[in-house]
Amino acid sequence: MTETQTREKSTRKIALASLIGTTIEWYDLFIYTTAAAVAFNFLFFPEFDPIVGTLAAFATYATAYIARPVGAIIFGHIGDRAGRKKTLTITLTIMGVATFLIGLLPTYAAIGIAAPILLVTLRFFQGLGLGGEWGGAVLLAVEHAPAHRRGFFGSWVQMGVPAGVILSNLVWLGIVLLPEEELLAWGWRIPFLLSVVLIFVGLWIRSKVEETPTFENVANEDEKAKIPFFELVRDYWGQILLIAGSYFATGVVFTVLIAFALNYATTALALPRAEVLTAIIIASVLNFFLLPLFGAVSDRLGRKATYLSGLVGMAILAFPFFWLLNLAQFWSVILGFVLMVIPFSAAYGPQATLFAEVFRGNIRYSGLSVGYQLGAILGSALTPLVTTTLFAVTGEVSVVAWYMIGTCAISFVCTVVLRSRHWGADALQAPTDLTASVYTQRPRTGRAAR
Repeated sequence: MTETQTREKSTRKIALASLIGTTIEWYDLFIYTTAAAVAFNFLFFPEFDPIVGTLAAFATYATAYIARPVGAIIFGHIGDRAGRKKTLTITLTIMGVATFLIGLLPTYAAIGIAAPILLVTLRFFQGLGLGGEWGGAVLLAVEHAPAHRRGFFGSWVQMGVPAGVILSNLVWLGIVLLPEEELLAWGWRIPFLLSVVLIFVGLWIRSKVEETPTFENVANEDEKAKIPFFELVRDYWGQILLIAGSYFATGVVFTVLIAFALNYATTALALPRAEVLTAIIIASVLNFFLLPLFGAVSDRLGRKATYLSGLVGMAILAFPFFWLLNLAQFWSVILGFVLMVIPFSAAYGPQATLFAEVFRGNIRYSGLSVGYQLGAILGSALTPLVTTTLFAVTGEVSVVAWYMIGTCAISFVCTVVLRSRHWGADALQAPTDLTASVYTQRPRTGRAAR
């Protein structure tokens, strides 16, 4: 086996470890998303009418996203100072324990207002862990990958999202078939309690991976940033905002698919929950296989070209998605989800590598995490609240489609302006690896060096 083949095999193992770890993290997040849509408005907010109760449940959903930038700053600092591997062990433990404890919570009927307060608190810790998880998992894969394969291996981390959706919805698919009384009495707890098994699996897998070459170079050359967040704000504040804006549309479209559309289809259209969850699972399976495909495409055609094509596709399909949903047929619901997930994959596949290539190595964990998590507040945290409110006020689902189109336009402009300043937007033109000393260069004008 040649040195190149050996490195490729090693990178695949590391990318697989990142994929499995992020799958567990996203499973933890998505079981909550479904619970908020189908159960928590009754269990933790029963004093409200159904619409307000759903809004309150989605507000707790948003709490984790508000915590994520805090986690990005805290764990970005640890990741840039102590290493990617150690940080990922901490983030996985925090999120897993918080998820397990949600499954043990007494409801509003048992302890009153204390129940939603505890729910929000644990949800905050979920977000805290996830805020540091994604960036570290991306760097574990990308910083080990050869330059001409960064897009492909970076997409493996993104595959954890549909894998988490599939795993969480398979669990929920069996639970929603229970009689409603049993679902609300004890069935909703099962997905959360199962997370304890996944925690140990994830920790064991991550104990087997090596630290990234980039961090080892930073440590060996004594080039760690003293306070990574301060250097990040000083040198990259504009790029951070552009990353947040670039992420905006992917967060909105994805959250519409797994949260708003689920709630809309099962309430306004009176479709069986099992049918809608099945459609989401089918689309997620397709998404799982399309992500590495588009990641590989970005290695050949460039990150931006691939990403922008996905944004355009999502905007074009916004109205057809809801037209198909409104037919209220099982086949049309499946077709709607499948069609929308294709352009979503084109954008989301290369996204991790596109964002990672913006920052120099000694503040990359912080930069990648903070930029992404700020975008998650705009694109993911607020989407259930915004879309549910828009629909409740207007009674027209078309307004949600217009919202999706508007966010795609914003992300398109931000992505065009965004620059991968140190390694180039196209990995084929980048240095051999991300350990090159260029990451120690300081910008001359307070902005990232061109």
